[in-house]
Amino acid sequence: MKRNAPQDAPASADPPCGRARVAFFGGSFDPPHLGHLAIARAARNALRLDRVLFAPVGAQPLKPAGSTAAFRDRLTMTELAIAGEPGFEISLADAPAPAGQPNYTLETLRILRAGLPVHGCLFCLMGADSFRSLRKWRGAADIPFAAALIVASRPGQQLDDLARFLPQGLTLAPASPKKHLPYPPLDNASSLDLRPYLIRNPAGEQAPFFLLPGLDVEISASDIRAHIRSSSPDPATSLPAPVAEYIRSHALYQACPPET
Repeated sequence: MKRNAPQDAPASADPPCGRARVAFFGGSFDPPHLGHLAIARAARNALRLDRVLFAPVGAQPLKPAGSTAAFRDRLTMTELAIAGEPGFEISLADAPAPAGQPNYTLETLRILRAGLPVHGCLFCLMGADSFRSLRKWRGAADIPFAAALIVASRPGQQLDDLARFLPQGLTLAPASPKKHLPYPPLDNASSLDLRPYLIRNPAGEQAPFFLLPGLDVEISASDIRAHIRSSSPDPATSLPAPVAEYIRSHALYQACPPET
């Protein structure tokens, strides 16, 4: 990704996006649910992604209490959730650090970007809830330039004023894929409503940003854990069947502390 392109540079000023169109999809996956799969499928279809890397996080800096399930369980459940899905892969890029240090997205993206082939394109996929907290992340203003952001909206969340969620100093404006974006979506890639934007920083650097609005998948991992704790109706309809079976067979989330 070229970060120092002139503000009005057309897409042709940058090398074309090759076949290595890879999206990093990090998170707790505690547990992985059908909402996660819906977001990843929508992004894969809209941007013709070759690979979506599901990366359970070892230690999330903004959740000092840690995840409810152990990393090994979350990794196994995520493997079960994505089994058989074209282009979906497990990544250990955010696995627990040897000394237990927090995992920082910016560092992970830079490592992944360095491993891509020439003209490969790296995206960072997240739900709107994660995007709303982006300002709190380490190196937040640099993250959109390490990988193009793909944000999938969730029911009830208003993203009309996207710029207010950006790190300080960044601006956001609608973009024409063919005129402005260094690597636009492929022609006729999807019938989904994909909205392209362009992020700029005070130095004039620019990066593409994609919004996938209107994904009507109202599923919450915290709600799933709460249902299991309270012996409410089985949340299996929110979970891939192999994940629901793994949770039952390993008695996960049954003695979780209350949400804080």
